[in-house]
Amino acid sequence: MQQSDFSDNWQHILAEQPTMADSALTVLAGSDYVVQQGERKPEQVKTLLASDDIRQIYDDETLQQRLPVILDTVTEEAALHQTLRQFRHREMVRIIWRDLAGWADLAETTRDLSALADACICATLAKLYQWQTATDGTPLNNDGEPQQLVVLGMGKLGAGELNLSSDIDLIFCYEDEGETQGGRRSLTHGEFFTRLGRKLIQALDNVTPEGFVFRVDMRLRPFGESGALAASFDAMEEYYQTQGREWERYAMIKARPITGTEAERKGISALLRPFVYRRYLDYGMFESLREMKAMIASQLQHKGMEDNIKLGAGGIREIEFIGQVFQLIYGGRDKPLQQRPILIILDLLASRQLLSDYAVQALKTAYDFLRRSEHRIQAYADQQTHLLPKQAIDRQRLASLMGFADWAAYLQVLQEHRQQVHEHFEQLLASPQADDEDADKNLSLFTATDEQRTDYLQRWGYQDAEASLNTIDNLLNGHACRNLSVTGRNRLKKLLPLLVQAAAGTADPDTCLKRLIPLMESIMRRSAYMALLVENPLALSQLIKLAAASPLISQLLARFPVLLDELLDPRSLYEVPDRQTQTQRLAQYLASVDEHDLEQHMNRLREFRQIATLHVAAADVTEVLPLMRVGDQLSELAEIQLAQVFVLAWQYLTQRHGLPPGATANEAEAQSGFAVIAYGKLGGLELGYGSDLDLVFIFDDSREGLTDGEKPVELMVFYTRLAQRMIHLMSTVTAGGALYEVDTRLRPSGNAGHLVASISGFAHYQHEEAWTWEHQALVRARCVLGDQRLIEAFADIRQQILAKQRDETLVSQVAEMREKMRLNLDKSSEDNFDLKQGRGGITDIEFLVQYAVLAWSADLPELMIYTDNIRILDALAATGKLTESERDALADAYRFYRSEANHCVLQQQPAQVPVDRVADYRPPVQQIWQRWLG
Repeated sequence: MQQSDFSDNWQHILAEQPTMADSALTVLAGSDYVVQQGERKPEQVKTLLASDDIRQIYDDETLQQRLPVILDTVTEEAALHQTLRQFRHREMVRIIWRDLAGWADLAETTRDLSALADACICATLAKLYQWQTATDGTPLNNDGEPQQLVVLGMGKLGAGELNLSSDIDLIFCYEDEGETQGGRRSLTHGEFFTRLGRKLIQALDNVTPEGFVFRVDMRLRPFGESGALAASFDAMEEYYQTQGREWERYAMIKARPITGTEAERKGISALLRPFVYRRYLDYGMFESLREMKAMIASQLQHKGMEDNIKLGAGGIREIEFIGQVFQLIYGGRDKPLQQRPILIILDLLASRQLLSDYAVQALKTAYDFLRRSEHRIQAYADQQTHLLPKQAIDRQRLASLMGFADWAAYLQVLQEHRQQVHEHFEQLLASPQADDEDADKNLSLFTATDEQRTDYLQRWGYQDAEASLNTIDNLLNGHACRNLSVTGRNRLKKLLPLLVQAAAGTADPDTCLKRLIPLMESIMRRSAYMALLVENPLALSQLIKLAAASPLISQLLARFPVLLDELLDPRSLYEVPDRQTQTQRLAQYLASVDEHDLEQHMNRLREFRQIATLHVAAADVTEVLPLMRVGDQLSELAEIQLAQVFVLAWQYLTQRHGLPPGATANEAEAQSGFAVIAYGKLGGLELGYGSDLDLVFIFDDSREGLTDGEKPVELMVFYTRLAQRMIHLMSTVTAGGALYEVDTRLRPSGNAGHLVASISGFAHYQHEEAWTWEHQALVRARCVLGDQRLIEAFADIRQQILAKQRDETLVSQVAEMREKMRLNLDKSSEDNFDLKQGRGGITDIEFLVQYAVLAWSADLPELMIYTDNIRILDALAATGKLTESERDALADAYRFYRSEANHCVLQQQPAQVPVDRVADYRPPVQQIWQRWLG
């Protein structure tokens, strides 16, 4: 098209706006709709081109603020319909012009179209509501407040991705049932909002001489076309809980409340969220999603689909389906995936490694190309079509508008994009190789005779096939299995043979299978986890590997099936992050929890500990992680959790009582006047899988006064409540168990003493009253969180106590205490050695180290620096109290004993080994014991 081809009206319009002539060549060639608007309403188009609007990027509120002003003087429906259509035409010309002229990218175009629809819905509904309440009264909610019609935008409108000729898919709902108040007549709320909804549809959808505003589709509402036009929140909840289908979950991903008060919009969103997003990874969706995918694939065979860039192979719908599949599966646990725009979702899938960066980039590029093509097809005549043009002139127009010299060049790029999209679509939800293979063997576990099933197990390598068959039958005849739904039973029929076959690959199939049964009984109550294992051969193989290695891990998984999610990626399963990374992960894990939801915080902390413990245990049993790092990792994990528990308890107390003197809101821990001392295994960085935390709480009694809140309390009261709150948060048993059991008996005066000790009282007790065994305990004590001044003060007290000059009674005191312990606790026998309490065992080495620190720190302060035994042994060698060979002998024995004890824990066996296994380790320990303490 050339400028000389313009009509008189357009010649006149552009004569007054010569700066628009260049862009007009492209726009008028690409959109017959814009051409017609200039012919029919030249003054409106002229005013638009003369305004700043055509060059401006609208903000989110522009249309929402502008339309109500335009409608302010409208007093009857016919005028409302006319004004809306005029407004729509003006804004559509603006949007198309900016799109075709290249002034707006795809994101702006879809955003403006969605904002236009939002503005038309909101402003029209406000006007109609005002008129209707004047005659029919006002619908009030159960609190006596006026309630609105809540319009849910679905599909592209809900996602803010509307195209140039989209229908708008809507659902109408309202908060509470009742009858209207104050009008000339009374209606039920259902009648009121149904009438209001019909008028809204007419205002937007009716075709008048001015055209229409938006075509409205209401078929996504509960019960479809046969359902009520408007439903109460209770009716919506009832429907989706009892009758909602999987395709409705898929559709509801895009649902967005457009109208209603903030409380109403939040209310309906909260009501729908559990239906759409399940709390756990929803692998149970796979079968339904495969059916939906198959339905999409079958539609590709219909005539004309090869030219449909939305519904055809490699089209827009396939990209959206890929994103929404991952949202349904993962969105319940991963809140950011609950967003609506597809491009944001694709980026999130890449960041979470659910799709490769390459796949995401290909899908995003294709989506942009397809949507821009769609807009250019629809911009021409303002028609809802997704078909590539047939006529040569129309094809050339589309190619030119997309920046190509000819149709062939455009079509080649289009086909490349569609082919890539379709390949990714085809790979999605592909059945794992074992899903349908060997159907006869799968069936035999459930329908064959005992003899056939025993033979089946023997062929798979089970040594005690009869016992393993009995294990299987106990599962199948158990309460959990008898109460399975049809879906659950079908999943079990797929999973159980896979488990049997996978366990057959271990060193002891019979034992491995037996360990898996409690997990099976557990996940039957949540059969989506059976689907997870069927759908993910890698996850199944890791489960078998870990169950074969450790009954503790298999029991952990059985108790907390949510941990199965961690088996999905073997690369990360055996990864043990450093402290900083672990801290960041915990912060991210808690980020989505409402700060006032204490129960959810407690559950999340417990889940995080279980996940982190599983990673450590998996790395431990596979020897990815050395023994000493196991203790370090579990100790660091406990410290990170303690810090978070402190924050929760501090926030709770300070909100009620205010801050203690000297404390600040910004640096709560560092200025708190409070600290936590770790003793025992945590203090010595040797925490085990089920270890208690030995803690002592101290506070700074040099501060004076009360807290500064509305309910001030004395400092002793405040800090005692703080410690109590922390203990409660850790030791309370929830569905996730206890976070940690806490033992506070090592505080001054034990159980008879105050729960929280003042720092001056702690110092006095250690100097004047503490027993030798309490000074021994102090060797392994360290401050794990708290006020910086208190940390330094505790370190000084510890150093003073450990550096005291001690007399010759120290030997007898330490030796007598050890002998008392041995008499009460040693489980050694003629054949077995108690790794912890046996002569020359773990506790003997610990007592030797503690004795050495107490005996010689006055002259050798380097012995007091560390709290873990290995580094204290290094210090003893460096100071000449041990030879290097003696240090190595004690350190090697200590590591070996702890490794064996750790292995016993993982195997859930007593910490005892045959005597001959420790024959080389005990003598050096006993020789040094004899020399120092004999």
